[in-house]
Amino acid sequence: MLETSARLLRLLSLLQAHRDWSGAELAERLGVTARTVRRDVDRLRELGYPVNASPGTGGGYQLGAGAELPPLLLDDDEAVAVAVGLRTAAGQGIEGIGETSVRALAKLEQVLPSRLRRRVGALNAFTVPMLRGPLPSAVDPAVLTELANLCRDSERLRFEYSDHGGQATRRTVEPHRLVCSERRWYLVAWDLEREDWRTFRVDRITPRPPHGPRFAPRTPPAEDLAAYVSKGVSTRAYATQAVVRLLVPLAEAAERISPSAGTLEADGADACVLRTGAASLEVMVIHVMMTGFEFEVLEPAELTEAIRTSRDRLSRALLRGARPRSPRTPDGAGRTPGTRNGSSAGR
Repeated sequence: MLETSARLLRLLSLLQAHRDWSGAELAERLGVTARTVRRDVDRLRELGYPVNASPGTGGGYQLGAGAELPPLLLDDDEAVAVAVGLRTAAGQGIEGIGETSVRALAKLEQVLPSRLRRRVGALNAFTVPMLRGPLPSAVDPAVLTELANLCRDSERLRFEYSDHGGQATRRTVEPHRLVCSERRWYLVAWDLEREDWRTFRVDRITPRPPHGPRFAPRTPPAEDLAAYVSKGVSTRAYATQAVVRLLVPLAEAAERISPSAGTLEADGADACVLRTGAASLEVMVIHVMMTGFEFEVLEPAELTEAIRTSRDRLSRALLRGARPRSPRTPDGAGRTPGTRNGSSAGR
């Protein structure tokens, strides 16, 4: 009986992967016959688990959704993975997710076996999150869910959007995908009024229902939407743009330069190309220097001149700092020690 119960739990865990399993695959995973699998599936149905079965060569078993579905079952690695995800969710820029994650983690720990509770407890106790301070604004999880549903259902979105200066505009778009970075969430959508693809920061979106109607999805602006958004927020959004060749391998550069600071592509084994933007050429010089890598400017030519100007300014500052200065008295009169009114004190 114990063996049967353990096998049922294992079968349920496999079905919860939400993919179609053939009877042969399940039998191989469980080490039983296909007939035993069919019998175990019937037992799960009796317990209230909606297990769907499709006949034929391409058929199989799949766990369906239902209001009476009992709690999820997790194996050891899955339970630890969920705990890690809940532990780190606070840094994802979603308003209130930190508190919600703590509550969910507390519930998870209550039902974990002691061996897993010790592993998760050690992970929590000896892990210190390195966050970069609070976000300027966080995303409302209800808005995030609403946008995801509209993307899924291919339904037009109406919203109010606040730009960097706080100016609000009304937009109607065809939402395509949500893209999340380390600190921000973005919506990629087709702007109907501007007749072009646009990227919107989700924390600046205020939905204004009713939404709709449905639309036929368009071909996205890029195959790699993450790279598309990265280029938009790190380069296209700025008045000054530059292309710089960094004299380090791509992997080394990627450790310091985040997708929101620029896009990187390999240029041989020992170099890579950085495309980035800044408010001005002067700021661009600082931005590139702050990478800490040797580099050469590919474009624009004006950046080379701005670097030369900065070099000359720094050289003059170094020369001024190297000049000897005459000692000054406390009152700042510039007299040397042992003198009074510029004459010898012994006179």
